Amino acid sequence: MKKTMGFFTVTTVLIIISTLAVQVRSDGSDHRYKARDPVPLYANKVGPFHNPSETYRFFDLPFCSPSHVTEKKEALGEVLNGDRLVSAPYKLDFLVEKESEVVCKKKLTKEEVIQFRNAVTKDYYFQMYYDDLPIWGFIGKVEKDSKSDPSEFKYYLYKHINFEILYNKDRVIEINVRTDPNALVDLTEDKPVDAEFMYTVKWKETATPFDKRMDKYSQSSSLPHHLEIHWFSIINSCVTVLLLTGFLATILMRVLKNDFVKYAHDEEAADDQEETGWKYIHGDVFRYPKGKSLFAAALGSGTQLFALTIFIFILALVGVFYPYNRGALFTALVVIYALTSGIAGYTATSFYCQLEGTNWVRNLLLTGCLFCGPLFLTFCFLNTVAIAYSATAALPFGTIVVIVLIWTLVTSPLLVLGGIAGKNSKSEFQAPVRTTKYPREIPPLPWYRSTIPQMAMAGFLPFSAIYIELYYIFASVWGHRIYTIYSILFIVFIILLIVTAFITVALTYFQLAAEDHEWWWRSFLCGGSTGLFVYGYCLYYYYARSDMSGFMQTSFFFGYMACICYGFFLMLGTIGFRASLLFVRHIYRSIKCE
Repeated sequence: MKKTMGFFTVTTVLIIISTLAVQVRSDGSDHRYKARDPVPLYANKVGPFHNPSETYRFFDLPFCSPSHVTEKKEALGEVLNGDRLVSAPYKLDFLVEKESEVVCKKKLTKEEVIQFRNAVTKDYYFQMYYDDLPIWGFIGKVEKDSKSDPSEFKYYLYKHINFEILYNKDRVIEINVRTDPNALVDLTEDKPVDAEFMYTVKWKETATPFDKRMDKYSQSSSLPHHLEIHWFSIINSCVTVLLLTGFLATILMRVLKNDFVKYAHDEEAADDQEETGWKYIHGDVFRYPKGKSLFAAALGSGTQLFALTIFIFILALVGVFYPYNRGALFTALVVIYALTSGIAGYTATSFYCQLEGTNWVRNLLLTGCLFCGPLFLTFCFLNTVAIAYSATAALPFGTIVVIVLIWTLVTSPLLVLGGIAGKNSKSEFQAPVRTTKYPREIPPLPWYRSTIPQMAMAGFLPFSAIYIELYYIFASVWGHRIYTIYSILFIVFIILLIVTAFITVALTYFQLAAEDHEWWWRSFLCGGSTGLFVYGYCLYYYYARSDMSGFMQTSFFFGYMACICYGFFLMLGTIGFRASLLFVRHIYRSIKCE
């Protein structure tokens, strides 16, 4: 017990250290400037507005480039986020105004005109950072003039950018960008054109304090009418789900009470009276499941992902993931996943040994590969696609080496240490009744009591609890909306756990009442089935609610969502099984079994 406590104490300390590290804000450039001081402006990326994963380096398009392009050193999370910051061709010195300053004059070749026109057709936008404040805008426009034939459309490139910068004393507070709708380059025809790229800079004083400068980016999601609709939708969904859950709980408690009374009466009656229902299979209900090594590994991985989710929520609620904190979420995911791998090793090996497993080393390897394996294969395929597209989503070799080192030097050793701690914990499986030598035959059951229909029933109610919130999350992750209301998300997550646990317990009871004692895997699969519903929602979102297109974006969306839903499946499956195990132990402890 002392070893176990010591192991978890070390894990907790590591998590706290990583939390403090992640909490250092990327906009921590609390820069104070004097008049005419240079302020850093970095061009980040360009890409189709509707395809958030398909982004390219800014100078992949033939914009005016400075004589010497300097790349900004970026943190791990920023690189994973697809950010590739380089020095921009504009000079926005502090308090220096400029009027129609020429960046460069260049003759666009026929190929460059076609390249720009293709970008304008796909609604390309650009993104920059000025003193760590995000800037974005479209690079051009298409004029259709009520014409239905695309060959008659007019294509234009914006050549004049207006920067309006707000400052408070010696600090930059806000920056707004507008493109001049009258300063255009006609790209309609495949022929060389002359382009003169210009920019204008205006400075205005504001009373907004420096520590409030990021607030405007989260206002869209927390405006009163948005917030009211959001809360009303969530409350409506939660009340419906909780009413259904309460109704089911009342029925289950009443049935259980009748069962306890009936079995107590049977014990007082004649001994030769035949047992029926869930008491009849008391000698089989704690018989270890088939594939116990895989089962223990799934429990270990699910427990680790649950711990990861809780730590991410803690960071979100204390304000680490504020809008445009570049890469903070990705950094937190990588670091905390690595540091919680010991939890997976401990849980999997400890449970495997409780099930009288002998090859704990193989079980530990299976635990380490169960989630990371599919994630690694998916990443290899998608990174290859990104390299073929020359997109910024393709990770540089150095970043891949860093991730491999983290996995080799942190994740794997902690997994092994957790496994050793779990093996040495010497805990025994707590079964309130003895298991018979030979299993009873399971009676034939109707089709709706088989695994797949039960999974469909189990996943629907928890999914209905999170359905409304899913749209906001998807619009943030796979769109350009900003998600900041983590308190609502946390409430929804807690309700999801409660509903998942309860619906799994209810289905486990009905399974045992039908004298089907193979409930271990069933409870895990029913608990995790919500992950399959979420993946089904991905199909609906992609085709009905988004404008994503193209092979790269499609493969990224369905590939990474498959990994996320698989992780969801493991986590909720663990919750479902743990709840069912507590329930089964409770009901068999409450009756006398021979």
